[in-house]
Amino acid sequence: MTLRFSIICTALLLVAGTAAPVVAQRTPRQELTAFPRTLPGQVRRVVFLPREANEDALKVGVVVGRVLTVDCNRHVFGSHMETRTVQGWGYDYHVVTQVGTPASTRMACPNNTQTRKFVASSDEPMLRYNSRLPLVIFAPPDIEVRYRIWRAGKETMAIAR
Repeated sequence: MTLRFSIICTALLLVAGTAAPVVAQRTPRQELTAFPRTLPGQVRRVVFLPREANEDALKVGVVVGRVLTVDCNRHVFGSHMETRTVQGWGYDYHVVTQVGTPASTRMACPNNTQTRKFVASSDEPMLRYNSRLPLVIFAPPDIEVRYRIWRAGKETMAIAR
């Protein structure tokens, strides 16, 4: 009986010793400490994405814009967002480096009324969806950063002609 007991204990120890070590999962909020807190002339915006079943089928569209007083015309402006990497971590963050002046169509507005409206940039960068890390975007203080989630549809076969 004692021999059988010692064999079982030895087998359990061997199995336990070969198991993969348990690594504590870091949360996106903990990972935020790796990113810069500030950049000159920029405000840090952070998006915590929820976990999804198939994150490879998702993209995050970043909409940069301003709230402006505008007339009935369509308004837009140009901007540029660049990707930078946190040294030593390999995490990407994004910086809005250029914001142009607003341009608009030149239609005649019937009653010349002006309203406050969000005016978006003409560019909407598509970023990888990753719920394990926060999405960190630096932009000037007068710029709003919004986002939308894009989902891939079902694949369709192309026809050769």
